[in-house]
Amino acid sequence: MKILILGGTGLISSAIVRQGLAAGHEIVVVNRGKRPSPFASQIETICADRREENFASKLEKVKADAVIDMISYNAADARQTVQLFQGKTSHLIFTSSSAAYKRPFHSFPLREDAEELWDDPGFAYAYYKAEMERYLRQARKEQPIPITIIRPSLTFGAGATNFGLLRQNYNVVHRMRQHLPLVMVGEGTIPWSFTFSDDLAKGYILSCCNPKTFNDDFHITNTEVVLWEDLYRAIGEIIGETPQLVYVPTQTLQMADPDLFGHLWYEKRFPGVFSMEKFQKAVPAYQPSITLKQGMSDLIDWWEKNACEIDSGKMRLEDTICQCVFDFQKTLCEKLSGQA
Repeated sequence: MKILILGGTGLISSAIVRQGLAAGHEIVVVNRGKRPSPFASQIETICADRREENFASKLEKVKADAVIDMISYNAADARQTVQLFQGKTSHLIFTSSSAAYKRPFHSFPLREDAEELWDDPGFAYAYYKAEMERYLRQARKEQPIPITIIRPSLTFGAGATNFGLLRQNYNVVHRMRQHLPLVMVGEGTIPWSFTFSDDLAKGYILSCCNPKTFNDDFHITNTEVVLWEDLYRAIGEIIGETPQLVYVPTQTLQMADPDLFGHLWYEKRFPGVFSMEKFQKAVPAYQPSITLKQGMSDLIDWWEKNACEIDSGKMRLEDTICQCVFDFQKTLCEKLSGQA
């Protein structure tokens, strides 16, 4: 099978390329050429930027059995992809996000057919992904190419830059080893389905040209249910340290820095446990296998070999947040004890 990937060098798409090659598929990637691919000698790469006028002309003669779009972030992007590949592919797969679901939820674990799409522009990422999906639902009625929408949840793996409450990545490991406190959302007890890129990539490959996935929507996540604080505690177990967690309400964090913490307030203060029943019925061969501890061990290994940089700005920010919490707790306890 010939698979074309719009993207190809990101966290998830790199894993798709690797697994596609391992399965014997022909892989073509389309991207801006700003990040090198470790598979460059094994794949065809088309250097093109969808924001430039000549994007369509560069893909005019390209055909593939399946097209996986990893870089559509709104309805306009998705419309461009649908138009470009009319008559050039048998299957379009678009990457949305579990963030596109409207909160609060109506089901637990979350089922695709029980939930609505996000409608609040205040959380731009979720809003534009939801608008993209609304367009694609309409496009299914108007053109013959089958369209599948996949909604990943929070996904980690080699190359991840989205780890931690502050997106501080390797800082989490460094702070534990230095016995420094770490910010944890709420009381750390929000259940979540964390996913690892190699597991998720399996789902994409198995979806390609699979009639049971045509014109439908699926989330693909891990089936291991853990709590938010388990993410940091797993790191502690791996490196032999006990994390010192400082619990902070999501509302407080969002008010302090809406840009940095908006994703917590709008998305992650709600449980993120997703039913895999629908996808596994359509794709019985799919079975996630990476546990939280195994996935975090692999990520720590990758950090320490490739990207163990310390973000000094995030270090200072986390110190400040933790100190503010300690000061507030001390003041509150003193005032309450004085009233006793």
